[in-house]
Amino acid sequence: MSRVGKKPIPLPNGVKVNIGDKLEVQGPKGKLTVPIPSGVRIEQKNNHLEVVRQDDQYAAVHGLTRALAANAVQGVSTGFTRELDIVGTGYRADVKGKVATFTLGYSHPIEFIMPEGVDLKVDKQTHLVLSGYDRQVVGQVAAQIRALRPPDPYKNKGVRYTGEALRKKAGKTGAGGK
Repeated sequence: MSRVGKKPIPLPNGVKVNIGDKLEVQGPKGKLTVPIPSGVRIEQKNNHLEVVRQDDQYAAVHGLTRALAANAVQGVSTGFTRELDIVGTGYRADVKGKVATFTLGYSHPIEFIMPEGVDLKVDKQTHLVLSGYDRQVVGQVAAQIRALRPPDPYKNKGVRYTGEALRKKAGKTGAGGK
């Protein structure tokens, strides 16, 4: 039995839910839609959502649907944040409106256009805070920003998630090929 799928989803105040062939969740931060696969149904019982499956062949989508619904409810009520750090001499970021400009040691600055629903704040030019109501989009944007200059295991430079553990590798040593 799915442990994730059985857990009820609490509905905070200010969150409206419309259950049809899709689950529509609306809150103070925005509006999200979650597809409901066949074999799974969502029921609303006094300020809780419960995901119920027909039989065991739908076990995989049972937990998935519950996780997506819980992320939608949390997203429209409180939102999600992802933090990144830029490490390296002269590496920095600036944001003007929806355009973020990164200086990451290349011969040119990189301009990154933020998608709708995602906000970027820059602290001290090297600490980025992404926030938004759609968890998937916030995570995807964070991964795209990190991919601009992934962390280098030799020099420890690059863009990394805050708190990401990096393995530092030793460089070449020795006298060479004698």
